Amino acid sequence: MRTEKELDGVTLLGNQGTTYSSDYNPGILETFENKHLDNEYVVTFNCPEFTTLCPKTGQPDFGHLYISYIPRERMVESKSLKLYLFSFRNHGDFHEDCVNIIMKDLVKLMDPRYLEVKGIFMPRGGISIYPFANYGDADHQALVHDRRREMFSELTTMK
Repeated sequence: MRTEKELDGVTLLGNQGTTYSSDYNPGILETFENKHLDNEYVVTFNCPEFTTLCPKTGQPDFGHLYISYIPRERMVESKSLKLYLFSFRNHGDFHEDCVNIIMKDLVKLMDPRYLEVKGIFMPRGGISIYPFANYGDADHQALVHDRRREMFSELTTMK
């Protein structure tokens, strides 16, 4: 079980007075200590209800995000991630921008060994957009290139 000291800084989890920011807010993200530094492992978040706005028309866009990372010392707390993703609700940006912003915010927050964000957005005007962005430290550059190549191959051969 985690101690109070280990949970220091985790303020949203269990908070009954949660407020939902409707404007982009990376400051809401919280982390906790990775207690398994001796293991290199993958954490994946499946976010099937991501919403944002078209930067030109203001119309809503709907997407499915997958966020996976190999932690270093800090890990993102899931409730804060949920609230952070919700903060895109009234944010007007292109799908590609949202995926890259999320990746960069999480890299800055956690300094992971590896992190990737894949978006599968619902069709708009008969076209679906599937942006993918990833990051890796010096020891994970082969994974960065391999995953990007796999994603390119996977997404370009979807039927």
